Amino acid sequence: MLRPLLLAAFLFSSSINFPPLSAYARNESIQPNIILVMTDDQGYGDLGVTGNSVIDTPHIDAMAKRSATVERFYVSPVCTPTRACLMTGRYNYRTRAIDTYKGRAMMDAGETTVAEILKSQGYATGIFGKWHLGDNYPLRAMDQGFEESLIHRGGGIAQPSEPVENNRRYTNPILIHNGIETPTKGYCTDIYFDAAMKFIEKADQQDKPFFVYIADNVPHGPFHDVPEKLYAKYKAMDLSPILLDNKRQADTVARVFAMVENVDRNMGILFDRLDSLDLTENTIVIFMCDNGPNTTRYVGEMRGRKSDVLDGGIRSPFFFQWPAGVKAGTKVDRIAAHIDILPTLVDATGATVPDDVKLDGRSILPLLQQKEVRWKDRYLFLQTHRGRPPQRWHHAAVVGQRYKLVRPSGFGNKKPKSDSSEFLYDLQADPKEMNDIKNEHPQIAAEMKAAYHRWFDDVSSTRKDNYAPPRIVIGTENETRTVLTQQDWQAADTPGWGKNGRWLVTVEKDSTFKASVLMLKPVTGDVTVTIGDEKTSTTVTGESQTVIEVGEISAKQGETTVQGRIISDGREINVHQVVLELVKP
Repeated sequence: MLRPLLLAAFLFSSSINFPPLSAYARNESIQPNIILVMTDDQGYGDLGVTGNSVIDTPHIDAMAKRSATVERFYVSPVCTPTRACLMTGRYNYRTRAIDTYKGRAMMDAGETTVAEILKSQGYATGIFGKWHLGDNYPLRAMDQGFEESLIHRGGGIAQPSEPVENNRRYTNPILIHNGIETPTKGYCTDIYFDAAMKFIEKADQQDKPFFVYIADNVPHGPFHDVPEKLYAKYKAMDLSPILLDNKRQADTVARVFAMVENVDRNMGILFDRLDSLDLTENTIVIFMCDNGPNTTRYVGEMRGRKSDVLDGGIRSPFFFQWPAGVKAGTKVDRIAAHIDILPTLVDATGATVPDDVKLDGRSILPLLQQKEVRWKDRYLFLQTHRGRPPQRWHHAAVVGQRYKLVRPSGFGNKKPKSDSSEFLYDLQADPKEMNDIKNEHPQIAAEMKAAYHRWFDDVSSTRKDNYAPPRIVIGTENETRTVLTQQDWQAADTPGWGKNGRWLVTVEKDSTFKASVLMLKPVTGDVTVTIGDEKTSTTVTGESQTVIEVGEISAKQGETTVQGRIISDGREINVHQVVLELVKP
């Protein structure tokens, strides 16, 4: 932590002989603080600084001017893959985090996160908002390096993973604070930023550097609960300049912009707080998004939206503010991606990556600091689609410094289309990806496709059973109340959340649980919970119930499954959540 007197002395001496910026970062006594802010489904074009003529984002726009900017920064097409890449510096296909739900949004507990690395270096580590890499032990953020965790479950508030009492609220939501369901007051974004600033103040009082990850769940849908005054503002505006061809989405975009402007206001409060604590100079603040926008709207000189592998679906703004370490206004034209964040922060802090961890990303700090380095061109690989396991050359993009080979075969499609859906674009001349030049440059397309196949073979062979889903561990003192939700169950590859799924678990030791089933609406009927070959049942008659205490059930140590079933009026209906409370080990 850099105290004011030390800062003054440093600036005085540096006026004579200013040391290299990286030397400043590597001085253990002045480790930089880090704040990483990532919004959810915002997209590249939802900022004034990226050319949006409608939205008001003055604080982020001002941050961009104070920052080094990566002009072509790539992320994955959807939520979980980006978060896994960001946390590990590795492509998500190495981490078992494949999709966004149905048990495929869990990251292998053996992965090493940036939070774990920085915590080992003495950093206070906190996450506020969206984790989306596993809701149960040992997959939670609090198990993966974050000592302070205030998050929602699953992929978002208002999804089946949330506490049943929450009733889809963004305002006054029930969040998960260090593993405990906790009522809160205020709008979710305000809550995350306020909690993060309290965490920063505490770390500062303890004279500890901090890593704060504010992963807001806005402007992800649903859109029913947004800041009302800001919604009224945008509802009254002409949004046609940024709606492209889909004017029917004007109301939704007004709601999205209300949420984004609320984020911007919180960014302004955050910067003011850093100033008041004299922390601005040596605090890295990063702003980015997790994927493209959640409607078809303005994305700069690109096309595409969330889930697309066109640039509009996989490009994010990336602003890196660090007054002590990078020069304001620096522009980086080299391609970079989410996999580069971990190695960059490790480089900036002087931390080290364990020898057995293979990174896919590289530190872009030399570029941000305008160092003269030999920067070898590379390909980035972005691929995400529904279903399991990943399919070779399906809904994928290979991005080079100039050319891009893309096969946009459908995020939700189970079967790839023919090779005719493969396109080569010159992004330098054609940023909208309108003119296929594969026939004019077959050798470039062949080289990029061969690089893709080498990459896919590599990431797919990371570990034995590389794409097997991680397992939730039950019967452990680390989580005595396990809430199993549709977010993490294994269900058939049908649209939506699936039906009658089961959870893959490992019972840590022979245990007995009190089993309950939670429903959104009252039900009657026969209710059963099974763990492996053991089961407990009850019948709800008379007055229907939303909280059904089923009974005690034993489980033997080892790998098994959990399933809940309800037969009501002769038909089977989905359980909403199953709760297992450890009675005795």
